[in-house]
Amino acid sequence: MSGPSVILTQIKDTLRPHGLTTRGVVAFSGDGPKLAGGGRAACVVLVGHAGSSFWSAFRAWQRSQDHGGGKDPLDTWSKAVIEPLAQILDATAYYPSDAPYQPFQHWAMQAEGIKASPLGILIHPDYGLWHGYRGAIGLATPLPQSDVQVPPVHPCDTCEGKPCIAGCPAAALEGEIFDVGRCRSYLAGPAGQGGCMAHGCAARAACPVGSSYRYEPDQLRFHMQALSIIVRQ
Repeated sequence: MSGPSVILTQIKDTLRPHGLTTRGVVAFSGDGPKLAGGGRAACVVLVGHAGSSFWSAFRAWQRSQDHGGGKDPLDTWSKAVIEPLAQILDATAYYPSDAPYQPFQHWAMQAEGIKASPLGILIHPDYGLWHGYRGAIGLATPLPQSDVQVPPVHPCDTCEGKPCIAGCPAAALEGEIFDVGRCRSYLAGPAGQGGCMAHGCAARAACPVGSSYRYEPDQLRFHMQALSIIVRQ
């Protein structure tokens, strides 16, 4: 296998045409996730996106599929991109949607020094709430851990007025924990169908951090449809 810098470059170069990139490296000391070939990963490389960087590539792939990519097209597409790369690297791919579920949020906090917002979404100092993680690649060979530039202040700690909380039409963020029941009820009603379901989560849109990375309208509706399925369960 090639050296660490070459591996990271290869991963980035392979992901770039798909609008994805590396979102940091997390190193382990014998307690990493299990590798498909036996043993445990020495590190994982997080794979994700900022803003709508991957959206055009995903939609083009989805249009090429006979059934639009199936029940969970974004997960299927992510695996179609990441899995072949993992095989080339003799590595193991992990996905947020697959058991055994890996601690993606914890990995992201380690890799990028970020924390959760009141919505439960990790807030990035540049991307705000408009980013995500599509998978991770586990390697038996260690790579240099991310040089984490921890924000000096968590964006939410200095946010005046907490517009995300005030902007939630369902009042689902008024407590310390996101109220799934209130969100579910609102989304199922006429106001929710014509509001958040049509235009994206109002609370998320109210956050001033990273507004230039806000998702495209089509992507907002797609994610709200996926969220509606989750909150109905």
